[in-house]
Amino acid sequence: MRTLTQIANIQTGIYTKSESFGEIMYLQVKHFDENGVFISTFIPDLSLNPQIEKHLLLEGDILFAAKGTKNFAVKYDNKIGRCVASSTFLIIKIKKEFHNSIASDFICWYLNHPKTQEILKSKARGSSMPSISKVDLMELELKIPSFEKQNLIIKIAFLQKKEQNIYKKLEQIKDKYIQNSLISAINN
Repeated sequence: MRTLTQIANIQTGIYTKSESFGEIMYLQVKHFDENGVFISTFIPDLSLNPQIEKHLLLEGDILFAAKGTKNFAVKYDNKIGRCVASSTFLIIKIKKEFHNSIASDFICWYLNHPKTQEILKSKARGSSMPSISKVDLMELELKIPSFEKQNLIIKIAFLQKKEQNIYKKLEQIKDKYIQNSLISAINN
């Protein structure tokens, strides 16, 4: 077992005000759905300056939504554009010596796992705006399997999520069909 701080550096996102126009995006929880999927379009709302530049997210950084009731982890993908994270996020950067043995996607999966979420939520402080502290995240213990097993877990979790989405779409189609059939029965 290792603590998260043994394998990664953790820093808080920045607090600043977004602007009408800018060069980079100020990522906030509202830009993600309940599963941590980026649902927004890239709208640059922050000017780039030397102070902000040192907080730019890098491919593979993990964002953990630590404030509020919607806690999730997501791996930053630079395809969405150049971004900095707001202070609602803790940014997890896997240490260089672990880049070839620990997958960011595995850490995301682990942090999003219901048992891990339960542990973290039990440590949250505050009633109106619960918050998981940086220290609590740093002290979180994880068992790190082999890199091959991590990748297998990631693939299975991806397929499970894909299956859940298919079932959800199927349920929506079924509901629509039944509702249309009932309306047709009234009209005939």
